[in-house]
Amino acid sequence: MLNIAALVVTLTAIFSYLNLRLFKLPTTIGVMIIAVILSLIMVGLNKIGILAVEQKVEHLLYNIDFHQVLMEGMLSLLLFAGAMHIDLSQLAEKKWTIGVLATIGTLASTLLVGIIAWCIFDLLGIKIPLIYCLLFGSLISPTDPIAVLGILKSANVPASLEIKIAGESLFNDGMAVVVFTILLTMAIGHGEITIADISILFAEEVIGGAVFGFVIGYVAYRMIKSIDSYHVEVLVTLGLVLGGYALAREIHVSGPIAMVVAGLLIGNHGRTFGMSEKTRERLDTFWEIIDELLNSVLFVLIGFEIVVLTFTEQYLLASAIVIPLILIIRFLCVGIPIKIIRATGSHEFSPHSIKILTWAGVRGGISVALALSLPSGPERDVIVSIT
Repeated sequence: MLNIAALVVTLTAIFSYLNLRLFKLPTTIGVMIIAVILSLIMVGLNKIGILAVEQKVEHLLYNIDFHQVLMEGMLSLLLFAGAMHIDLSQLAEKKWTIGVLATIGTLASTLLVGIIAWCIFDLLGIKIPLIYCLLFGSLISPTDPIAVLGILKSANVPASLEIKIAGESLFNDGMAVVVFTILLTMAIGHGEITIADISILFAEEVIGGAVFGFVIGYVAYRMIKSIDSYHVEVLVTLGLVLGGYALAREIHVSGPIAMVVAGLLIGNHGRTFGMSEKTRERLDTFWEIIDELLNSVLFVLIGFEIVVLTFTEQYLLASAIVIPLILIIRFLCVGIPIKIIRATGSHEFSPHSIKILTWAGVRGGISVALALSLPSGPERDVIVSIT
């Protein structure tokens, strides 16, 4: 694992350097494009027999459990880092908009994408049960607008719109993972699963995750407040994230939601009342580096996944049809709630909010990791390739 980590981080560093010198794209987009180009070159050279490295890359990627690396490692750090830099007072002002988009919007997207994908797959002769199409809907619904936020900041968009995009992304990640978990339990579960079972599981994951995140976040805040040493305080936050996420999995509550709540608490209450100015600067720098590093590594891995995917004409055609449909569904799931909220006069929205929120709803590593976590079978091959 040390050799694999060393190779991936080294490639990420090289790709980041090349992107900065040659392309000057947002880092996550640039490194993924370079990884995709390199993957396609390797596949092409392997096909014509010049350089047989594809098998070595496949072996390397099979040794990386993408689901475990992201869902049990990176995700906790990424969500905490993202939540730490969100102003809770601004989030509270937009709570209804963000809450509706992250819950009703995610559920509606899951249902619409699942049903429409089921119909499209059937027309193309790809036979997949409806429950697996709904699983596809749930894993493709969470947004991951890391690169988009970087572009929006440089374009000086209104802060109110930026907080909506970041807030929705943080909470719909957690919501989508919960919905995916419930649907996967139904898909592979033995025996009948009732509405009551689903409701209890949903409450345990969502409410339990939020309460657990608040408790561990508050304990970490009290520890940080009682000392003044940025080395130890940074270490406390790191222990909070890694240990807290692992414990959340053990007691069967939502780790992603727990990390968002803990990050909001430390980033706001902890930053204001528990830290010196020196600690704030060091803590921000540490988590910004972690966030940038992990996102870059993640998108390099996504770029290399092309080498191990199974592509057929059916899968490519299904993808070509599903991608614009998902964009249209995103437009509806964002547009209709915003139109309703705007009609009530309770919230104001920046010009073109619906369009920007639609285009900002790009998908990232969570979708890939959830797809790769599906049990082996023909359904998994289809869903992973299309994702």
